[in-house]
Amino acid sequence: MTRPAVTTAKRVVVKVGSSSLTTAGGGIDPDRMRDLVGVLADVRSRGVEVVLVSSGAIAAGLAPLGMRRRPRALPAQQAAASVGQGLLVHGYTRELASHGIIAGQVLLTADDVTRRSHYRNAYQTFAKLLELGVLPIVNENDTVATTEIRFGDNDRLAALVAHLVHADLLVLLSDVDGLYDDKPGAPGASLLPEVRSEADLAGVRIAKASASHIGTGGMQTKLEAARIATGAGIAVVLTSAANAGPALAGEPIGTLFHSTGRRRPTRLLWLAHATEGKGTLTLDDGAVRAVVDRRASLLAAGVTGVAGSFVAGDPVDLATPDGVVVARGLVNFDAGELPQLLGRSSRELKRELGAPYERELVHRDDLVLLRRSAGSGG
Repeated sequence: MTRPAVTTAKRVVVKVGSSSLTTAGGGIDPDRMRDLVGVLADVRSRGVEVVLVSSGAIAAGLAPLGMRRRPRALPAQQAAASVGQGLLVHGYTRELASHGIIAGQVLLTADDVTRRSHYRNAYQTFAKLLELGVLPIVNENDTVATTEIRFGDNDRLAALVAHLVHADLLVLLSDVDGLYDDKPGAPGASLLPEVRSEADLAGVRIAKASASHIGTGGMQTKLEAARIATGAGIAVVLTSAANAGPALAGEPIGTLFHSTGRRRPTRLLWLAHATEGKGTLTLDDGAVRAVVDRRASLLAAGVTGVAGSFVAGDPVDLATPDGVVVARGLVNFDAGELPQLLGRSSRELKRELGAPYERELVHRDDLVLLRRSAGSGG
């Protein structure tokens, strides 16, 4: 029996990890790439639009530069990516051409899926590429991304790209054939064929990220990517690159994460999953209830403290009196302006400081609740 969430998808984002593409020495494995491209070409032949998010640029650059393992320093990673990205895309271009498919390279930074003007431009680029029959190959722009603006891993990038391009399905390919309730291979460990809600993950023990010297991701990043996508109405299949063919044909291979939510603004996905707060606003109990239970905007009257260095428009964490972060939002004031506003009513602020100071510290449309709760401890 096939999976309707897969067989009915008209636009699919496929993400493949470095370890599924490269040799132990760090170079691109031509057989693995050929097999993957063959699967993608078959999917395309069924009238499905495909976007590929591919790791491997840094890994591909290691051998030519004489590096034996992935460097930790960002400049060295960027150098390897600069050399490897060309090799990676050249390989894909050659293999796709053998199927009569044109490859298009798209390198993204976090700004491209978070700033409205960049996001709009990125969407239009993808839309035109797909309209022209091009298969976009996406990677993070590692050569220019700084530590502060990196996606962190391509699993999360793939989930945000799936949302950006209005995909119906996200397929995460790695060296593991699905989500297990314990470390794969451990006595009694079993694969979860489907995940419908967080309740299905109760008791699942996630192993630490792979010790691979090539890749960066682990099962935790894939679960986070699945949460991002399913929370935005996109089904997710997690399996191994070796199982890509049957999984994309809808066979019950790997783990299917059913969509749990509806599409929402990209900036809210970004706030929840791709940012860290530049500062923290401490709320009194009444403000916590207003934000968490009533989904209200945050007013100055409910804030008792401010920490950090930030400017208007930056993401900040909203915390309970005992320091538990419950939400994140885009703040409307600089950190230096806030001390004079705290604990005061909007009417009072307007009267003494002028109309611009009457507005919310964080508007509810620019605010997301986080999964952490007072009972979780973070």
